[in-house]
Amino acid sequence: MKNIEKAVIGNWRITEMETWDADYFDMEVPAYLTIRKDLTGELQFGLVQAQLDGKVESADATSRLAFTWSGFDENDPVSGRGWLKAAGDQAEGRIFIHLGDESEFKAERAE
Repeated sequence: MKNIEKAVIGNWRITEMETWDADYFDMEVPAYLTIRKDLTGELQFGLVQAQLDGKVESADATSRLAFTWSGFDENDPVSGRGWLKAAGDQAEGRIFIHLGDESEFKAERAE
């Protein structure tokens, strides 16, 4: 397993989002991403619940997890893409909603 894969695997608590405040992104549950060893996982923020599928990619001379996701936003189908870069127990990334909003985010490793 590559070091970048080891760095991103686990549960991540989204603590900040550029586009939405905590009242929205923590609306149903504390916002999170979960990345499994096979680089699949889940995410939820606000009313968006989705499954994700990731792969390691190089960008700006660094490696990160790039992912696509598909799920629901208030029972309406929604999909998008994103990326996650981790350093220790801190991570940052960006989530894109297909034909919609996008947001930078910050996250902390959760237990």
